Amino acid sequence: MAIKPARNTTSVTTSYGEPYDALVLDAILRQSLVTVRTLGQRGMRVAALETSSYKLIPTFSSRWCQHSFIAPNYSQSDAPFVEYLKLLLQNNAARMLFTSSDGTLEILRAHRAEFEPLTRLAIGNEAALKIATNKDQTLEIAHRLGLGVPEGVTLSSRAEVKEALKIIGLPAVVKPNESWLWGEQHGVRLTCALVATPDEAYQAVEQLTLDGGSVLFQKFLTGRREAMSFLYANGEMYARFAQWAKRTQPQLGGTSVYRKSIAIPDDIGSQAERLIREINLDGYSEVEFRRDAAGKPYLMEINPRLSASVEVAVRAGVDFPYLIYQWAMGERIDRISSYRTDKWMRFLEGDMMTTLQALREQGRPGVTDAREALLGFWGSFFVPCNYDYVDIHDLVPAWVAAQNLAYRWRLNRKEKLARRDK
Repeated sequence: MAIKPARNTTSVTTSYGEPYDALVLDAILRQSLVTVRTLGQRGMRVAALETSSYKLIPTFSSRWCQHSFIAPNYSQSDAPFVEYLKLLLQNNAARMLFTSSDGTLEILRAHRAEFEPLTRLAIGNEAALKIATNKDQTLEIAHRLGLGVPEGVTLSSRAEVKEALKIIGLPAVVKPNESWLWGEQHGVRLTCALVATPDEAYQAVEQLTLDGGSVLFQKFLTGRREAMSFLYANGEMYARFAQWAKRTQPQLGGTSVYRKSIAIPDDIGSQAERLIREINLDGYSEVEFRRDAAGKPYLMEINPRLSASVEVAVRAGVDFPYLIYQWAMGERIDRISSYRTDKWMRFLEGDMMTTLQALREQGRPGVTDAREALLGFWGSFFVPCNYDYVDIHDLVPAWVAAQNLAYRWRLNRKEKLARRDK
């Protein structure tokens, strides 16, 4: 299999054979761009990789991206992707490997023994990952530690929904027990769903259990969404960071699109740290909480890979990608004792989408009032804020991201017109 660089006229390429300090997978994701930038600004040689699923990739256009690679898509089978990545690492040495998605995390876990002789993997130990990627196991340990756990039941089929409705009621949240699942012929990333009627509950459970696995049917909570991020290694906590996601896309359980660095809350700060220490989850992790109407925090999940919201931490003074690099390479890890609070970060595309969603879904549980949604969206332009993709020292990725949005909008419009004309 030939290894070729991405055909992206704005990417900075170098000759083959020279070792890279880091290879960043999942280049389409915002956190991957942040990783390339922060390591590149420190003088490191960084390459990035994405699959053939995407046309325009902002990370490839960064001035700090030394080389870009396009690998086979792994959604149907991971074998071509694994073969490609192994050949790439054999022919173009990279000291360590970053992952930012559930899909590539699962691939690296499954093939750890094949990749570890070739490079350092920036993922936690397998025993801890097995717990962190399974919500049932995570919540069981959290409950034992005294953390708030949402009222819920575990379901494996549509037939169990009726009993769940009696116990939990509506509205409710249906969550996959594991975010990435390999079916018989493909891999799929599963996301949670808010259900307000029995029909929606049956449909959501049926859809999320099509490829096997189980779901959590949980009580719907309406309070703030907050998260704690950590860099933990060798029994010591090297960095702690807290953020509040004011808006997410989609509005329930989605990625944060308007978030702020906050002082570490006394309750979730200590709770999240106890959980990470109990599981012994080394490396980077993000622990998500949702508060109820009275302000009590409940654990949602642990994210054991680099998360989409990480740039707000970097801008506030906690350079998690570099800390991850130090940890994975076995170097001395910097200790971060403080950071800047009240730093806002905004993903404009996602904020536009969640505002439009709010306007379309008025009256549903958890959906912001139309007037409040519009005032919040437009008012945010008058708040000092950093924007995802935008860096005055590296502006091209923001332009490519805008092109990518326009391309996807045109493609979506063509598909809608084609369906209408049938």
